[in-house]
Amino acid sequence: MKILAIHGSPRKGNSELLLKEALNNIDSNLHEIKIINPSNLNISGCTSCDGCKHTGKCIIIDDMDEIYPLLKDSHRVIISSPIFFFSVPAQLKMLIDRCQCLWYEKYVLSKTKQKDTNRKALILLVGGMKRGEVGVTCAEATLKAFLRTIDVKEHKTLSYLGYNEPGEIMKNPRVISDIKYAVEEIMKND
Repeated sequence: MKILAIHGSPRKGNSELLLKEALNNIDSNLHEIKIINPSNLNISGCTSCDGCKHTGKCIIIDDMDEIYPLLKDSHRVIISSPIFFFSVPAQLKMLIDRCQCLWYEKYVLSKTKQKDTNRKALILLVGGMKRGEVGVTCAEATLKAFLRTIDVKEHKTLSYLGYNEPGEIMKNPRVISDIKYAVEEIMKND
């Protein structure tokens, strides 16, 4: 299987640790794993120019040209992100917004013919707020809309709140077993 792992944070911290833990549970000898971090890529924001409206192809030329095939061809997608102001960081949101062309391709132009109907995702979210699931709810809603657009119909979300300092998440005794179980679930070929 092709696995696309997206690290949504602009820094090294808790979301990176969650992603590494998830990938530690996938046999890289059996599966092709591609890791991307939007913060390290040259991705311009969507300008809502509608240049993709009739073609389903974005007219902006940048690193997204390499990302679109990964989004379409991956069997599993793992997204690990901090929660910033009840959403995902700007760098990850730029990648998501640039998928407007895929939205047009799928919903307006009806060009999308997904070969694999068994695509799954794992969403890993971590935030500093100690209470208030609203941050998780809002960030997950953004990611769910993104996953629907790229034809990933099934997903599992793990969220952890109250973790500000880098590395602090690994003090949670549930993290390793939670992630191991979630990865096993999404890796099944139902």
